[in-house]
Amino acid sequence: MSKPKVATFVPAAAAVYRYIEKSSPATSNLEFLTYGVYELSGPVGSGALAHAGEEALLFCWRGPVDVALGGTSYRLNEYDVLYVPRGTTYRIGQASGEGRVIICRAPAEKSHPVFHGRWAEFSKDQRRIRHLKGKDVFLMFDVGEGAEKLMAGYTIFQPHQRSWPPHNHTDQEEIYIFIKGSGAMEVYGDEETKWFVRSVGEGDAVTIPLLNYHPVFSHGEELHFIWCIAGNRYWVGDKNKDFMSGKVERLTT
Repeated sequence: MSKPKVATFVPAAAAVYRYIEKSSPATSNLEFLTYGVYELSGPVGSGALAHAGEEALLFCWRGPVDVALGGTSYRLNEYDVLYVPRGTTYRIGQASGEGRVIICRAPAEKSHPVFHGRWAEFSKDQRRIRHLKGKDVFLMFDVGEGAEKLMAGYTIFQPHQRSWPPHNHTDQEEIYIFIKGSGAMEVYGDEETKWFVRSVGEGDAVTIPLLNYHPVFSHGEELHFIWCIAGNRYWVGDKNKDFMSGKVERLTT
Protein backbone atom coordinates (compact mmCIF):
# COMPACT_ATOMS: atom_id res chain seq x y z
CA MET A 1 0.00 0.00 0.00
CA SER A 2 1.37 3.40 -0.93
CA LYS A 3 1.98 6.03 1.72
CA PRO A 4 -0.92 8.53 2.15
CA LYS A 5 -0.32 12.02 0.87
CA VAL A 6 -0.30 14.97 3.25
CA ALA A 7 -3.50 16.99 3.53
CA THR A 8 -3.57 20.72 2.77
CA PHE A 9 -5.27 23.48 4.70
CA VAL A 10 -7.16 26.10 2.64
CA PRO A 11 -7.81 29.17 4.85
CA ALA A 12 -10.74 31.48 4.23
CA ALA A 13 -8.26 34.18 3.14
CA ALA A 14 -6.46 31.93 0.65
CA ALA A 15 -5.44 33.19 -2.77
CA VAL A 16 -8.50 33.42 -5.01
CA TYR A 17 -9.24 33.12 -8.71
CA ARG A 18 -12.78 33.64 -9.93
CA TYR A 19 -14.75 34.70 -12.97
CA ILE A 20 -17.77 37.01 -12.69
CA GLU A 21 -20.04 37.34 -15.69
CA LYS A 22 -21.48 40.85 -15.86
CA SER A 23 -23.53 40.95 -19.06
CA SER A 24 -24.53 38.65 -21.91
CA PRO A 25 -27.09 38.57 -24.72
CA ALA A 26 -29.43 36.80 -22.29
CA THR A 27 -29.32 39.74 -19.85
CA SER A 28 -29.04 42.69 -22.24
CA ASN A 29 -30.42 43.91 -25.55
CA LEU A 30 -27.22 42.97 -27.36
CA GLU A 31 -27.05 40.14 -29.87
CA PHE A 32 -23.39 39.14 -29.62
CA LEU A 33 -21.38 40.60 -26.73
CA THR A 34 -20.71 38.91 -23.40
CA TYR A 35 -18.70 40.78 -20.77
CA GLY A 36 -17.09 39.56 -17.54
CA VAL A 37 -14.16 40.03 -15.15
CA TYR A 38 -11.48 37.66 -13.93
CA GLU A 39 -10.44 38.49 -10.36
CA LEU A 40 -7.11 37.23 -9.03
CA SER A 41 -5.96 37.69 -5.43
CA GLY A 42 -2.50 36.56 -4.35
CA PRO A 43 -0.34 33.91 -6.05
CA VAL A 44 -2.93 32.01 -8.05
CA GLY A 45 -3.68 30.50 -11.45
CA SER A 46 -6.75 29.31 -13.27
CA GLY A 47 -7.43 25.94 -14.83
CA ALA A 48 -7.91 25.55 -18.55
CA LEU A 49 -10.35 28.12 -20.01
CA ALA A 50 -11.95 28.17 -23.44
CA HIS A 51 -15.02 29.64 -25.16
CA ALA A 52 -16.56 27.27 -27.66
CA GLY A 53 -17.64 29.09 -30.80
CA GLU A 54 -16.48 32.50 -29.52
CA GLU A 55 -13.49 34.80 -30.01
CA ALA A 56 -12.43 36.93 -27.04
CA LEU A 57 -10.46 39.99 -26.00
CA LEU A 58 -8.69 40.17 -22.64
CA PHE A 59 -8.08 43.66 -21.21
CA CYS A 60 -5.61 43.91 -18.33
CA TRP A 61 -7.27 46.35 -15.95
CA ARG A 62 -4.92 45.69 -13.03
CA GLY A 63 -1.74 43.73 -13.43
CA PRO A 64 0.61 42.35 -14.37
CA VAL A 65 -0.97 38.99 -15.09
CA ASP A 66 0.28 36.10 -17.19
CA VAL A 67 -1.75 34.31 -19.86
CA ALA A 68 -0.59 30.93 -21.20
CA LEU A 69 -2.04 30.40 -24.68
CA GLY A 70 -0.99 28.11 -27.53
CA GLY A 71 2.31 27.16 -25.92
CA THR A 72 3.32 30.81 -25.33
CA SER A 73 3.20 32.86 -22.13
CA TYR A 74 2.04 36.46 -22.52
CA ARG A 75 2.79 39.00 -19.79
CA LEU A 76 -0.11 41.47 -19.71
CA ASN A 77 0.71 44.78 -18.08
CA GLU A 78 -2.00 47.30 -17.28
CA TYR A 79 -4.09 48.29 -20.33
CA ASP A 80 -2.56 45.57 -22.51
CA VAL A 81 -5.04 43.70 -24.73
CA LEU A 82 -4.84 40.05 -25.86
CA TYR A 83 -6.97 38.48 -28.61
CA VAL A 84 -7.92 34.86 -27.95
CA PRO A 85 -8.96 32.91 -31.08
CA ARG A 86 -12.22 31.01 -31.29
CA GLY A 87 -12.31 28.05 -28.88
CA THR A 88 -8.61 28.32 -27.93
CA THR A 89 -7.61 27.07 -24.47
CA TYR A 90 -5.78 29.48 -22.16
CA ARG A 91 -4.85 29.95 -18.50
CA ILE A 92 -4.55 33.11 -16.39
CA GLY A 93 -2.28 33.52 -13.36
CA GLN A 94 -0.16 35.89 -11.31
CA ALA A 95 2.62 35.77 -8.72
CA SER A 96 1.10 38.26 -6.28
CA GLY A 97 -1.19 41.25 -5.88
CA GLU A 98 -4.75 41.95 -6.95
CA GLY A 99 -5.17 41.31 -10.66
CA ARG A 100 -8.21 42.19 -12.76
CA VAL A 101 -8.74 41.09 -16.36
CA ILE A 102 -11.82 42.16 -18.31
CA ILE A 103 -13.05 39.84 -21.05
CA CYS A 104 -15.38 40.56 -23.95
CA ARG A 105 -16.55 37.69 -26.17
CA ALA A 106 -18.58 37.29 -29.36
CA PRO A 107 -19.53 34.39 -31.64
CA ALA A 108 -17.11 33.55 -34.47
CA GLU A 109 -17.05 30.98 -37.23
CA LYS A 110 -13.31 31.08 -37.96
CA SER A 111 -10.10 31.18 -35.95
CA HIS A 112 -7.72 34.14 -36.31
CA PRO A 113 -4.15 34.66 -34.99
CA VAL A 114 -3.39 35.56 -31.39
CA PHE A 115 -2.62 39.27 -31.04
CA HIS A 116 -1.01 41.10 -28.11
CA GLY A 117 -1.58 44.86 -28.02
CA ARG A 118 0.97 46.43 -25.67
CA TRP A 119 -0.17 49.68 -24.07
CA ALA A 120 3.41 50.87 -23.48
CA GLU A 121 3.94 50.85 -27.26
CA PHE A 122 0.48 51.63 -28.63
CA SER A 123 -0.11 54.61 -26.35
CA LYS A 124 2.85 56.34 -28.07
CA ASP A 125 2.18 55.17 -31.63
CA GLN A 126 0.42 57.99 -33.49
CA ARG A 127 -0.89 55.49 -36.05
CA ARG A 128 -2.95 54.00 -33.23
CA ILE A 129 -4.22 57.28 -31.74
CA ARG A 130 -7.08 59.54 -32.83
CA HIS A 131 -6.94 62.97 -31.21
CA LEU A 132 -10.32 64.62 -30.66
CA LYS A 133 -11.13 67.80 -28.80
CA GLY A 134 -10.56 67.08 -25.11
CA LYS A 135 -10.07 63.35 -25.58
CA ASP A 136 -7.90 60.69 -27.21
CA VAL A 137 -8.93 57.35 -28.70
CA PHE A 138 -6.43 54.47 -28.69
CA LEU A 139 -7.06 51.71 -31.25
CA MET A 140 -5.78 48.67 -29.36
CA PHE A 141 -7.40 46.01 -31.58
CA ASP A 142 -8.03 47.61 -34.95
CA VAL A 143 -9.27 46.50 -38.39
CA GLY A 144 -5.71 45.50 -39.32
CA GLU A 145 -5.84 42.70 -36.75
CA GLY A 146 -7.61 39.49 -37.72
CA ALA A 147 -11.00 38.86 -36.13
CA GLU A 148 -14.56 38.14 -37.14
CA LYS A 149 -16.61 40.63 -35.13
CA LEU A 150 -14.51 42.17 -32.36
CA MET A 151 -12.71 45.51 -32.35
CA ALA A 152 -11.71 47.53 -29.29
CA GLY A 153 -9.69 50.29 -27.69
CA TYR A 154 -9.54 52.85 -24.92
CA THR A 155 -10.84 56.40 -24.79
CA ILE A 156 -9.38 58.90 -22.33
CA PHE A 157 -11.37 62.07 -21.65
CA GLN A 158 -9.81 65.15 -20.13
CA PRO A 159 -11.85 66.70 -17.27
CA HIS A 160 -15.17 68.39 -18.12
CA GLN A 161 -15.48 67.07 -21.68
CA ARG A 162 -18.25 65.35 -23.64
CA SER A 163 -18.62 63.17 -26.73
CA TRP A 164 -19.28 65.25 -29.82
CA PRO A 165 -21.00 64.84 -32.17
CA PRO A 166 -23.43 62.20 -30.83
CA HIS A 167 -23.40 59.16 -33.10
CA ASN A 168 -25.09 55.81 -33.49
CA HIS A 169 -24.50 52.64 -35.49
CA THR A 170 -26.63 50.55 -37.82
CA ASP A 171 -24.20 47.62 -37.87
CA GLN A 172 -22.22 47.66 -34.60
CA GLU A 173 -23.31 46.89 -31.07
CA GLU A 174 -21.02 48.11 -28.34
CA ILE A 175 -20.19 48.10 -24.67
CA TYR A 176 -18.39 50.80 -22.66
CA ILE A 177 -16.55 49.64 -19.53
CA PHE A 178 -15.34 52.42 -17.24
CA ILE A 179 -11.98 51.75 -15.58
CA LYS A 180 -10.84 55.09 -14.14
CA GLY A 181 -12.50 58.33 -13.04
CA SER A 182 -16.16 59.31 -12.98
CA GLY A 183 -18.65 60.86 -15.36
CA ALA A 184 -22.05 60.35 -16.91
CA MET A 185 -23.53 58.65 -19.96
CA GLU A 186 -26.69 58.95 -22.02
CA VAL A 187 -28.08 56.28 -24.35
CA TYR A 188 -31.13 57.15 -26.45
CA GLY A 189 -32.86 56.74 -29.76
CA ASP A 190 -33.82 60.40 -30.10
CA GLU A 191 -33.18 63.66 -28.24
CA GLU A 192 -36.71 64.02 -26.88
CA THR A 193 -36.84 60.64 -25.13
CA LYS A 194 -33.53 60.09 -23.34
CA TRP A 195 -34.54 56.94 -21.50
CA PHE A 196 -31.05 56.19 -20.16
CA VAL A 197 -29.12 58.90 -18.25
CA ARG A 198 -26.73 57.58 -15.61
CA SER A 199 -23.70 58.52 -13.55
CA VAL A 200 -20.80 56.15 -14.23
CA GLY A 201 -17.65 55.29 -12.31
CA GLU A 202 -14.89 52.74 -12.05
CA GLY A 203 -16.18 49.24 -12.73
CA ASP A 204 -19.48 50.33 -14.28
CA ALA A 205 -20.40 49.30 -17.82
CA VAL A 206 -23.10 50.33 -20.30
CA THR A 207 -24.39 48.20 -23.18
CA ILE A 208 -25.26 50.04 -26.41
CA PRO A 209 -27.68 48.27 -28.77
CA LEU A 210 -27.94 49.24 -32.44
CA LEU A 211 -29.25 52.71 -33.39
CA ASN A 212 -28.68 54.25 -29.95
CA TYR A 213 -26.78 57.53 -29.55
CA HIS A 214 -24.35 57.19 -26.64
CA PRO A 215 -22.55 60.36 -25.51
CA VAL A 216 -20.21 60.33 -22.50
CA PHE A 217 -19.44 63.21 -20.13
CA SER A 218 -16.40 63.45 -17.84
CA HIS A 219 -16.38 65.12 -14.43
CA GLY A 220 -13.44 66.88 -12.77
CA GLU A 221 -10.83 64.21 -13.49
CA GLU A 222 -9.69 62.06 -16.38
CA LEU A 223 -12.23 59.43 -17.41
CA HIS A 224 -10.92 56.20 -18.95
CA PHE A 225 -13.09 53.55 -20.57
CA ILE A 226 -12.86 50.48 -22.77
CA TRP A 227 -15.04 50.43 -25.86
CA CYS A 228 -15.59 47.04 -27.43
CA ILE A 229 -17.51 46.56 -30.67
CA ALA A 230 -19.15 43.46 -32.14
CA GLY A 231 -20.29 43.74 -35.74
CA ASN A 232 -18.80 45.34 -38.84
CA ARG A 233 -15.23 46.29 -38.05
CA TYR A 234 -14.46 50.02 -38.33
CA TRP A 235 -13.96 52.96 -36.00
CA VAL A 236 -16.50 55.72 -36.52
CA GLY A 237 -13.94 58.51 -36.95
CA ASP A 238 -12.05 56.60 -39.63
CA LYS A 239 -15.23 55.87 -41.57
CA ASN A 240 -16.86 59.31 -41.25
CA LYS A 241 -14.59 62.37 -41.15
CA ASP A 242 -17.48 64.54 -39.90
CA PHE A 243 -16.99 62.81 -36.56
CA MET A 244 -13.41 64.03 -36.39
CA SER A 245 -14.24 67.61 -37.39
CA GLY A 246 -17.22 67.87 -35.03
CA LYS A 247 -19.08 70.04 -37.54
CA VAL A 248 -22.34 68.07 -37.51
CA GLU A 249 -25.03 67.87 -34.83
CA ARG A 250 -25.20 64.07 -35.00
CA LEU A 251 -24.32 61.26 -37.37
CA THR A 252 -25.21 57.65 -38.14
CA THR A 253 -22.76 55.01 -39.38
